[in-house]
Amino acid sequence: MMRTVALASVKPTPWKNGGGVTRDLLLWPTKSKWVLRISVAEVAQSGPFSAYPGIARWFAVLQGAGVALQLADGPVRLTPDSAPLHFDGAQAPGCDLLNGPTLDLNLMARQDAGRAELQRAVAGVPWAGSAPLRAVFTLRAATLHGATRAPLALPAGSLAYDTTAAPGAPWTLHGNTTSAWWLAFDAHDR
Repeated sequence: MMRTVALASVKPTPWKNGGGVTRDLLLWPTKSKWVLRISVAEVAQSGPFSAYPGIARWFAVLQGAGVALQLADGPVRLTPDSAPLHFDGAQAPGCDLLNGPTLDLNLMARQDAGRAELQRAVAGVPWAGSAPLRAVFTLRAATLHGATRAPLALPAGSLAYDTTAAPGAPWTLHGNTTSAWWLAFDAHDR
């Protein structure tokens, strides 16, 4: 069953270090025992990321000039045009803002619970993920085809997700997809 969450409807949670706020769009299966977390962060000042041992992370810049992350392998610059960055959450990279605040998409998944992915959506190009939990986040209004019987209008700044998606059934996004992302999670059998 397809569900949607509007970014504007989620209360921001301030960071302990005062460097920004986060809005959790999805904590699955439950808020207190999540194995998958999808959030959007507003980064207001440079500073280190929090460490999340045992968590695989994906990070994409949605708005702003971008960031320079100081990872163990060396520095990485990310802008809204960059592919998402995948890294071990145990790392707590330093984050330097390139020229002012940024808005960022975050995907976190427990490494022992399953496999997640984050990739940019391209207008009109079908995405046929095989994971049962599939989602799309779009910063601008768009229309999702294939996930429901009728096309689904997605307002700007929204996440649409299905925890029981049909494997391989293609989804297609239409509209301004310059900042839209496919997300998926496939849980390991326990």
